[in-house]
Amino acid sequence: MDANSYGPGLLGFLVVAAIGVALFLLLKNMNKQMRKIQVPDDRREDERHGNGSDA
Repeated sequence: MDANSYGPGLLGFLVVAAIGVALFLLLKNMNKQMRKIQVPDDRREDERHGNGSDA
């Protein structure tokens, strides 16, 4: 065996590919969950707490 002929091989590629697929699926799911979040309007929040701009 030559000193320059070794490498990670098929197992290393499969591990990196599996991590890449898992990352893709996690990001896709995170974006789906973030779209579900409803951010309250600041003006409505101020009126609710009595901090309305009555100037």
